[in-house]
Amino acid sequence: MKPLITDEQRAQLLDNGAAAARGEKRDPLPVVKLFTLDAHATWLLTELDPGDGDTAFGLIDLGMGTPELGHVQLSVLESIRGPRNLAVARDLHFTPRRRLSEYARLARADGSIND
Repeated sequence: MKPLITDEQRAQLLDNGAAAARGEKRDPLPVVKLFTLDAHATWLLTELDPGDGDTAFGLIDLGMGTPELGHVQLSVLESIRGPRNLAVARDLHFTPRRRLSEYARLARADGSIND
């Protein structure tokens, strides 16, 4: 099974997480987009807690019309299976086009992440 994030993405997520832990006010570009293949959930992640290396922060859209900024554990995402038993996957073609705050603003207005 492929890992949800690459080593390069992990390094960038940890760097962003360390900056947040130091109290730096940043509005980073999402580093990775994860999604369910057989449901309507999407995660745009920008940082990873350097303390545990598992708790990620980003825009979470569980497909219920209320996307929100929040935390999720990568280990939990790795265990999730959709209705057809398909795992969470990484969008291999995702290239961020806006800062996280802008994705969040648009997702709240639309009721979902549309990118």
